[in-house]
Amino acid sequence: MHALFDSPGLRRVSLGEYPLWDEALALLNRDLAVTLPEQEPLQLVAQPSYEAGEPECVYVALANGEWHGGHLYPKVAEDLAHALAIVADAAQDTVAERLWQAWPLCVEHNLGMHAREVEGPLSWWCAGGRPRLGPAHIRATVGALDMS
Repeated sequence: MHALFDSPGLRRVSLGEYPLWDEALALLNRDLAVTLPEQEPLQLVAQPSYEAGEPECVYVALANGEWHGGHLYPKVAEDLAHALAIVADAAQDTVAERLWQAWPLCVEHNLGMHAREVEGPLSWWCAGGRPRLGPAHIRATVGALDMS
């Protein structure tokens, strides 16, 4: 658990510093706005690396600067699809651990969903799967969730 006020050198990342992360986070923030409208958008924060000569560490954080989990590796993302998968995982870690809830939830099964690349673009996948709940299914493409 980390917050802006307890980490030396932590700063909000400006739009455009990490363009792939920015695009990915914008899609995730669409889903956050629909599913958790009381939450302000997620943001990127960064702090210097503990290792000399290494790039700064970038995290997906709540609007108040709190985050949970490992940092994003800026040079790892090859394209938007790859960046989206990485940022989605980090966003879910932060939301789950800082807000103490699974996110996003499948409205049909009330189960937490996971980002998966199944037959096309990265999508929110619901395990469903138990006889009384119905089969596993794709709920929506990441960035296109709705409440219906």
